[in-house]
Amino acid sequence: MKASGFLENRVGRRAFVQSLGAAPFLGLFAAGAQAATLPNAQAADLAAIWRRALDPSDKGLKARWFGHALADALPLPGSLEERRVGNPVTIDTPWTGDINDRSFFTSPDYARYRDPAHFKVPFFLQPDSWYRGVAWYQRDITIPETWRNKRVELFLERPHWETRVWIGDRSIGRSDALHVPHLYDLGTLEPGPHRLTIRVDNRMIVEVGYNGHGVTDHTQGNWNGIAGRIELRATEPVWIDRIDLHPSYADRTLTVRGQLARMANAQTIDGAAIELAGQTVSATVSWQGMKGIFEAQIRPSPADTAALKPWDEFNPILHNVAVRLTNGETWHGRFGWRALTPTPTGFEINGRPAMMRGALECSIFPLSGHAPTDIESWRRIMRRIKDYGLNHLRFHSYCPPEAAFDAADEAGVYVQIETVWANQSVRIGAGLPVDKWVYSETDRVLAAHGNHPSFVLMTHGNEPGNSTPKTEEAQRDTFLAAYVRHYRERDARRLWTSGSGWPSIDENQYHVTPLPRIHQWADELKSRINAKPPETQTDYRDFIGQYRVPVISHEIGQWCVYPNLDERRKYTGYLKAKNFDIFEDRLRDNGLIGYAPEFLYASGRLQVLCYKEDIESALRTHGMGGFQLLGLQDFPGQGTALVGVLDPFWDDKGYVSGPEYRRFCAPVVPLARMDSRIVQSGASFAFTIDVANFGATPLDDAAIDWSIASTSGTELAQGGFPSRLVPLGNAPLSLAATATLSVRQATAARLLVTIRQHGRVVAENDWDLWVYPTPALAPAASTILRANHIDEAVLQHLASGGDALIGLPGSDVANHKTNPVKLGFSSIFWNTLWTEGQAPTTLGILCDPRHDALADFPTDAHSNWQWWYLLHRAGALRLDLLPAGVTPIVRIIDDWFTARPLGLVIEVTVGRGRAIICGFALDGADAADPVSRQLVASLERYMSGTGFRPAVRVSPEQLRSLVKA
Repeated sequence: MKASGFLENRVGRRAFVQSLGAAPFLGLFAAGAQAATLPNAQAADLAAIWRRALDPSDKGLKARWFGHALADALPLPGSLEERRVGNPVTIDTPWTGDINDRSFFTSPDYARYRDPAHFKVPFFLQPDSWYRGVAWYQRDITIPETWRNKRVELFLERPHWETRVWIGDRSIGRSDALHVPHLYDLGTLEPGPHRLTIRVDNRMIVEVGYNGHGVTDHTQGNWNGIAGRIELRATEPVWIDRIDLHPSYADRTLTVRGQLARMANAQTIDGAAIELAGQTVSATVSWQGMKGIFEAQIRPSPADTAALKPWDEFNPILHNVAVRLTNGETWHGRFGWRALTPTPTGFEINGRPAMMRGALECSIFPLSGHAPTDIESWRRIMRRIKDYGLNHLRFHSYCPPEAAFDAADEAGVYVQIETVWANQSVRIGAGLPVDKWVYSETDRVLAAHGNHPSFVLMTHGNEPGNSTPKTEEAQRDTFLAAYVRHYRERDARRLWTSGSGWPSIDENQYHVTPLPRIHQWADELKSRINAKPPETQTDYRDFIGQYRVPVISHEIGQWCVYPNLDERRKYTGYLKAKNFDIFEDRLRDNGLIGYAPEFLYASGRLQVLCYKEDIESALRTHGMGGFQLLGLQDFPGQGTALVGVLDPFWDDKGYVSGPEYRRFCAPVVPLARMDSRIVQSGASFAFTIDVANFGATPLDDAAIDWSIASTSGTELAQGGFPSRLVPLGNAPLSLAATATLSVRQATAARLLVTIRQHGRVVAENDWDLWVYPTPALAPAASTILRANHIDEAVLQHLASGGDALIGLPGSDVANHKTNPVKLGFSSIFWNTLWTEGQAPTTLGILCDPRHDALADFPTDAHSNWQWWYLLHRAGALRLDLLPAGVTPIVRIIDDWFTARPLGLVIEVTVGRGRAIICGFALDGADAADPVSRQLVASLERYMSGTGFRPAVRVSPEQLRSLVKA
């Protein structure tokens, strides 16, 4: 039987044994290989040094390479690229994936990196070598006498991609499965030596979309080899081919559906025994030809409370089940009692409201390239997910190995699986080979992993291509509607949707859409976070109210942080961060290399601020199904999208911790709704408090208290509410509070909301506020000239020894002609290289809060919400137009691809005079807010004091150069 057909009819079964090894008599191991004896010697590990041969011209089939010994050697499991076998990376490397920005290939800025001796690409991690095409792997095996008349199976856990197998000269079959093991039925093999040959082809076997994370060089790399377990397994002539577990949460009944298979001339087996929690039932097998099927139900004893416990994120309780045949064949599996239900007001898990707080996993594993197959690696990832308050992991356009599901089951992490990204290079629903392949691969994913309780959501893939004319888009939607209908009927153990991102069609059991988030692709400076004053009121109830199924917000966030150059030391394997070398060169060329750690921290704190508002906006939305971050870790491809608070190795970066993140991203989160974060001293400040409670139980006797204190610790106001029941979900509580905050000087403050239950703190969250007196400050010395332009009068005033505070409207500030600076409040969205320079192209501000010029303007070293009032109307001052040594009072952090020196507030000497120049207007309607007035007043007071001594002299012409010609 060909492997492809064999595999498609198989359901994910657990191995006959849980640990692998080999008996020495099998003759399967190279010298020094470590192995352990298996029970009954039913499986043999083929990990060893294999013979191999590259076949770039694909002549091996015709030349029958399987018929003779290959010459070279390579360890398996593994890949060619891990061993640096293949072609050197060059300008002509045919990458698998989109190259949106072609400047690398043409721009003089990248000329030194196109040099073959120093070749470095800026848009993703770079392998030392690459190979696309056929490779042959071969070794000799010895079948023991104890396997005589046994049926032998070859198990390849993670090949990439297509495999073909031969025993001696006999062809066994072919498999084009991408995300699941390849299984080959070798039939009976005579005891003694045999030559096993495997042909692996990592070309685009089926065009599934070259940006999909199962194939693309943007993440794992398009490697050639076999990862994970490589085994021979021996079974009886009648064996267990497939087991489906269908647990009913409502009545704790487990339906077991099984499929047996037999070899020709093998006697049938009439029954199977099913064991669960000390109970055993018998199932009658019905045979048609070589296939036998059975179905039975089994229930634990009602008195066995442990066996009845459900599975969820809080108590991921798993139960063991076994199926036994009279010939000794046994299958072992695990399942959980759980029911995920879609409702018009979100998801319910086991009858309790649940919200998906998710992140993406895009097969980002720089050391190996491919996803790990050991469970400890995945346990660590699931711990990291929980560390940051999440309960959900979306596998973007790929399916991980079995170990990921096992770890998610154990940790209580809800998983979404996908197969393709049919966009850019291919369309779904157009009658292309990908259409049939998606069905086959979905069947194989269900076969391999369908019994896992963590596997709760599935779709065909990510962002199916939008098309013109609309008739093609209609074809896509018709195809996806049929896909969802088909699998809803076939497998009700999970919920189905048409695609991650779109379309939101009637057949979906839940929608994943990018519309409810604070910044969209192409919004640039028009998004809520960049165009509207900071508030914490906005939610998406009006949007999701249009739908009768839960809505998950697609790929929210995408907020960037500056590269951590110290991270490069971790890239000791297959992929290297040579793009970070380019970014370091940019900093060094522009005299900014010493600022790299500060840029990382300052931009990181801005990134966290953006993610907090993104997540809280979703949590504030009653009835919302959830969100999927892009991402919790960096995405190293597609132009280098440093969007994670964790690096690609799932390590912290040093500017935020899990406990801090869990204040606003957790099962229970206090929420404050405020019209503004800016408060005038003596004015009434009103806000309301809600709670997103997606914990295990309602909170009875919950005391909700609030306080507002300055960052120095002075309490400004406090209050609370009588103890109450906080129900599950996030229906608004609308607990109203009002405070009058009185200060004598500008004060940074923090609103803290605490929930206590029976005296114990259950959850806390906080929000930064700024309280400003009226007027901002006493008027400064009249000798300071205040101007919103640079003209002859201003220059003459400076030449004669006067001081000038100059504000330049953002539209008047000189900019770069190539890659102009687009200043906004938020961090960079995704990255600039892959968005064709979408705004903003900056990463916030960097300043020294202790600088005398900011003595009366409370600020952090990084952007916080008060800076919106200045940045949304500002321009970045070009420090490259001024003499070296100008150190800004407030610096702008430029995009890492350009790393140009930029300022928002600078001080210089001009003639005999002194000046402060700001990249924003000092006066006018846009400057009338309390924040702008306060900063101007603080600058004026600084200029009136003895500490105002600018260190660098500029000429009038250099000063004029800061303004557009």
